[in-house]
Amino acid sequence: MLQVTEPQEQETTFGGRPIGYDERVLTPRPWTEGQSLWARDLLEEAPAGPVLELCSGAGHIGLLAVAGTKRLLVQVDADLHACVWASRNARAWGVATDIRHGPMSESVMVDERFALILADPPYLPSTDVGRFPEDPLTAIDGGDDGLDLARECLDVIARHLLRSGVALLQLRDEAQGRDLASDAAARGLTIAESRQFDGGAVLLLRRTTEG
Repeated sequence: MLQVTEPQEQETTFGGRPIGYDERVLTPRPWTEGQSLWARDLLEEAPAGPVLELCSGAGHIGLLAVAGTKRLLVQVDADLHACVWASRNARAWGVATDIRHGPMSESVMVDERFALILADPPYLPSTDVGRFPEDPLTAIDGGDDGLDLARECLDVIARHLLRSGVALLQLRDEAQGRDLASDAAARGLTIAESRQFDGGAVLLLRRTTEG
């Protein structure tokens, strides 16, 4: 009889709190705590409204960003296992969330607007994913140049960011950010700032014109 081995549940600490996950979900990266803390700072001056997280994985980045703020967190991921873990972690943290499973372009309603959008897409070029066999392929494969999913994130940001809202987009490094600048501009977005962390980079995006 064929025996199916269930994935072993694991736990790590993120922002001083436990985050659960298993091998079907990308292991939370400690460096991304910097992205969450940057988001928390931005929320202090952001307009009223909910927060959206795209490609949320186990949910840790968004949870740490909004914990204690009383803002609703909407989390979207195309992987069902990631959504299950995001939901479990949200309950454990006591954070109000709306978890949505599906393609990001189909998971946000036309009239929804957000004060802050977090985007954590896969960003490795397809030719590089073999170097990380322990990671789920769908969580790291960003297409030919690593930016296919990042461009989809830009589409969602451009459609759903409040006029005076801000977005934080996670990438491999600042060089990818420079490669993405023209794509952002074509969507009415500008890269206001970029920060390089030990394990990756984060771009701060705003609308080119506000009003």
